[in-house]
Amino acid sequence: MMQLTGAEIFLESLKREGVKTIFGIPGGVVLKIFDVMHQQNDIKLILTRHEQGAGHMAEGYAKATGKPGVILITSGPGMTNVVTALADAHMDSVPIVCFAGQVPTALIGNDAFQEADNVGISRPCTKYNFLVKDVNDLAQTVKEAFYIASTGRPGPVLVDIPKDVSMNKAEFKYPDSVSIRGYNPTYEGSKWKIKQAADAIMKARRPILYVGGGVLFSGASQELRELAEMTQIPVDMTLMALGGFPGDHPLSLGMMGMHGTYVANMAVHYSDLVIAVGSRFDDRVTGKVSEFCPNAKVIHIDIDPTSIRKNVHVDIPIVGDCKRVLRELNNVLRATVNGDQRELRKPWWDQLNAWKQEHPLRYNQDPEGLIKPQFLIDRLYHLTRDRDPIVSTDVGQHQMWAAQYFQLSSPRTWLTSGGLGTMGFGFPAALGAQAAFKNRLVLCVAGDGSIQMNTQELATAVVEKLPVKVFIINNRFHGMVRQWQDLFYEGRYASSYLDRTPDFVKLAEAYGAAGLRIQKPGEVDDGIREALAINKPVFVDVPVDQFENCYPMIPAGGCNHEMLLADPPELQKRQAVGAQQDQQDQDTILTA
Repeated sequence: MMQLTGAEIFLESLKREGVKTIFGIPGGVVLKIFDVMHQQNDIKLILTRHEQGAGHMAEGYAKATGKPGVILITSGPGMTNVVTALADAHMDSVPIVCFAGQVPTALIGNDAFQEADNVGISRPCTKYNFLVKDVNDLAQTVKEAFYIASTGRPGPVLVDIPKDVSMNKAEFKYPDSVSIRGYNPTYEGSKWKIKQAADAIMKARRPILYVGGGVLFSGASQELRELAEMTQIPVDMTLMALGGFPGDHPLSLGMMGMHGTYVANMAVHYSDLVIAVGSRFDDRVTGKVSEFCPNAKVIHIDIDPTSIRKNVHVDIPIVGDCKRVLRELNNVLRATVNGDQRELRKPWWDQLNAWKQEHPLRYNQDPEGLIKPQFLIDRLYHLTRDRDPIVSTDVGQHQMWAAQYFQLSSPRTWLTSGGLGTMGFGFPAALGAQAAFKNRLVLCVAGDGSIQMNTQELATAVVEKLPVKVFIINNRFHGMVRQWQDLFYEGRYASSYLDRTPDFVKLAEAYGAAGLRIQKPGEVDDGIREALAINKPVFVDVPVDQFENCYPMIPAGGCNHEMLLADPPELQKRQAVGAQQDQQDQDTILTA
C-alpha cells in the first residue's frame, strides 16, 4: 500500500468525511498541510483575516447546514485567537472540528517559537481534544473527532497536529466506524418514561412546550410541530430555538426569557406542565430559579443526561435524542388523544389570548423622528420573509429586537450567540452560512459596537464573493450596557458611549464592498430594497434613537412574571433630555 504524508492523510480523511469547506489561516507549522490543500480542488479553503473570524464562520456553517464546521489554524497565537469561537460553540452545542498546528513533538514543552499548550488551553471549552503524536494515528483521530463533534450533544473538538506528524509518512487506512469506550450517547428514550409523559400531557390543563436549541440539532422540528398541533399546546422558544417552530404559527408564543414576549413568560410561570425539549434551563430563561414555573410538573427531554436536573427539579426525565423521543411520544399520544384538545384547554387559551392582547410587542415610530431600531427590523422582516432568509445577529439590544420581530418559519435560519454572548459573532457567522448556501439570502443584524470586533472579515466577504447584507443598528453606544446603566446605575454611562465610530459606508467601500446609509424613517423601505438588489457584500449604516430600550425585560434575579414593560417614569424624564440632544445631533449630521 502506498505511503502518504500526514498532510496527505489529513486531506484524504476530510474527503472521507464529506468536508467541502474549511476556514483558516496558515502559519509555519501547518505549511505542509496548506501546501497539500493548495494542490487539490475537492475542498474549498476560505482564507479568513483572523482566527476568531474563522471559528465563527465555521459555527455559522455548522448551524446553517447541520454538518460540522471545520477550522485549520497554526500554533501559538493562531490557537489562542480561536479560543473565543471554541468557547462559543461549546456553550451553544455547535459541532466544530478545529485542526491546530503544533511545534514538532521533540520541542513540545520547550517553549519553542509559537508554542502553546493547545490541549490545555482548549480543555475547558471543547467537548474533547486530541494531541496526535504519531502519523499512524492521524486518520483514526480525524474519524473520532468528527464522530464526537456530531453525535450525542454536539460540540467543538480540537485536533492538535505537530509539524513532524504532518511531514512524516504512513500507510493510509480510514476506519469505517468508530467505537469509543466510555462514549455511548443514548438516543432512544425510556418507553416507560415516555408513557408517563404522555399521561401527564393528557391530564394537564395549562401545559406549555418549552423548546431549546436541541430541537434544531436533532432535526426534530417536524415532530415538535406534530406534537403541538395534535395536543394544541402552546410553544415557547428560547433564543437558540428560534426557527425550530414557525414563529407565525397560531400555537407560537414567541421567545421566552429575559427579553421574551409577555405572553411567553406568563405562560411558563402559570403553567401546570412544562414540557422542556432540548433545553438546559439557563438563567436567562428561568429568571429566579426558586420561583420558576412554581406550580408545574416538569418533563425534560435531552440527549445530555448532565443537563437534566442540573438547574431545576424535573419530575419526568427522558434521556434521548429529541427527534426519536418526540416521534415515540407522538405515537403514544396519537392512540390516546380524543376530541379537540384546544376545546379541552379553552380557559387556558382564553388567558393566553388575553395576555397577548394586553401586552403585545410594540413601538412608536414617529414618521418625522429618529429611526426606531424595532421599526427597521420589523420592516426588514416584512420585506424579506418571502425569501426565507438566513438571519445572523451579533450580541446586544439589536439581537433581542431581531429575536422579537423576525418570525422565522424554517429551522437552521437563525444564527446567534446564546450562552457565551459573543460580540463579533454575527458577521463572520453569516459569511459561513453564505459560503454553504451561495444562492440564499443571508442577513446580518449588528450593532455599531459588535460589528467592530470583526470588520476585517469584509476582505474575506469581498474576495470570496459572499454577498451578505449587514444592517448596523448604530446608536453610538454599547446599547445593552447603556440600558442596564440607565435602569440600575442612575444613568452613569461608564465606558458605554462610543464617541468615535468609523464611517461604515466608507469602511465598506475601502474593502471593495458596498456601503449605504439610511437616515430617516421614510427611507427605510427603499434603503432595504436597494441593499438587497446589490450583488456583493453590503454594510447598511442606520443611525437610530440612542436611548431606545429593549422591553419586555426581566431584571437579573427577577421572576418570569415580573417584567419591566417600559422605561420607569424617572428614566423617561432623563431620556427625554438625552433624546432631544440626540435629535439635534442627527439634524446637524443630516444638514452637514
